[in-house]
Amino acid sequence: MDPNADLRERLLAVMDRKDHWAWPSFTRPGLSRAQLTVHFRHEYQVYVRDFPVLLARVLGQGPPDDVRRALAENIFEEQTGKLSFGVAHPELFLEMMDGLGIPREAIRGPAPPLLPEAAAYRALLDRRSSSPPWIVGAAVLTIFVEGSVHERAEMDGARVLLPEEEAILAHPMVKHYGCPPEKLRLPRAHRAVEAGHRHDAWDMVLSHAGAGDAIASAVEEALAAWLAYRDDGRGGHKGKSVEDRAEDRRRATYPRPPAT
Repeated sequence: MDPNADLRERLLAVMDRKDHWAWPSFTRPGLSRAQLTVHFRHEYQVYVRDFPVLLARVLGQGPPDDVRRALAENIFEEQTGKLSFGVAHPELFLEMMDGLGIPREAIRGPAPPLLPEAAAYRALLDRRSSSPPWIVGAAVLTIFVEGSVHERAEMDGARVLLPEEEAILAHPMVKHYGCPPEKLRLPRAHRAVEAGHRHDAWDMVLSHAGAGDAIASAVEEALAAWLAYRDDGRGGHKGKSVEDRAEDRRRATYPRPPAT
């Protein structure tokens, strides 16, 4: 029997809930450029821009050699893109903004400040990436932040992806918001490397898990902070209790985003 089967299931149960009731807004037309700017500005400043730095903090804690190799390869691709297009992933994100006609300064500028729940989620990522044990930070970053609601299907080998070109053309930013397909190199880069990164993420955590409760609790905490951040960014929390927000999420049965 796999000694880590219980932890694996606990983490997958968290990832099953990495979903947000407001996702339909991004799978259909109707959002203004101002609304897209708010969303993407927060994504960029909360984690996209500094994701290589967050990973490097975990690496700097001196994990075992196999983990060092996996993290180093992930950082190398995130910061240089040399395993895909030769362009750093944060830069590819800004390239997508170019395609949407959103000025880069509107995404990376210091004003206005991040919304409170976004700042809180970023503070959690800073704390978890900087504090030992390394395995907790690795789980939060590589399993939760890099992972998705599709994680269980990925792990079971059951996820079916559209062919790459079809997926790019079906992407909401192309289909509904006019982003030229050639400006969507970030999803292509993810396709090129993510299969290996997903395997590495789960392997490094499950192979070295000695503090299963601490790992599961930290990933659960990250989910709660992420959902609150997404609520804040959509305005869906206003006037709603915590229980009502949870009910919104429970009832969310909207279509999944197109696989890229």
